[in-house]
Amino acid sequence: MPNRQHFDILLLIARPAAGKSEIIDYLKKVDPVDRVNRFHIAEFEVIDDFPMLWTWFEEDLLLTKMGYPRMYTHKNGIFVGHHLWDLLIERICLEYTKNIRDNPGYLENYTTIIEFSRGKEHGGYARAFHQLSQEVIQKLAILYINVSWEESLRKNRARYNAIRPDSILEHGLPDEKMEILYKDIDWEEISGSDPHYMNIKESQVPYIVFENEDDVTTECGEELGKRLEKSLQHLWQLYSSNQANI
Repeated sequence: MPNRQHFDILLLIARPAAGKSEIIDYLKKVDPVDRVNRFHIAEFEVIDDFPMLWTWFEEDLLLTKMGYPRMYTHKNGIFVGHHLWDLLIERICLEYTKNIRDNPGYLENYTTIIEFSRGKEHGGYARAFHQLSQEVIQKLAILYINVSWEESLRKNRARYNAIRPDSILEHGLPDEKMEILYKDIDWEEISGSDPHYMNIKESQVPYIVFENEDDVTTECGEELGKRLEKSLQHLWQLYSSNQANI
């Protein structure tokens, strides 16, 4: 592994409203030098599947208004097929590939932060990870933000802003849709055999669990910084050791 001090790709996954976007917002406000030293995050690009899927919702509404059939979702907002969840992962990987293509110094200077949520109803993280490209898997470290279903539901309600439903920090889902899509998750199933690494398509990928049931992400204060630093320093040790063997 080149003598870099930052993650190439950090994947943030969790139930909706668990704190993923708040962590990214916090990192944006940290001095770049401190961010590398404390969190091993360089200048970074975010690839989040929420803007992608929200575009589909908007396009379906526009198509309906124009008198044409919907393309992506039923009227209740549920995707017409689980293959669209797979397409989102393919899109994420494509965006990463384009970043590498268009910036010759990308790996030396940038961390890519990928963000998404998955529930068992549409295949869970196991299905999502199977869609990741080898290009992404080989550079990946995972930070899982752990909250209960009840806490995810509470924060989803609290953050929702009906005036800005497309906002990264203020979007939300109706309770019924949240329960269908995200009440049941498969994180414990896919991470249970090893406390530090999981096998994704024959590659060992390091991971850390960030506990957030007490919600240190909403205030984005000192406690978040301390907990995030501890988690990412540990993850960096696993990641740098793993990369040295690739």
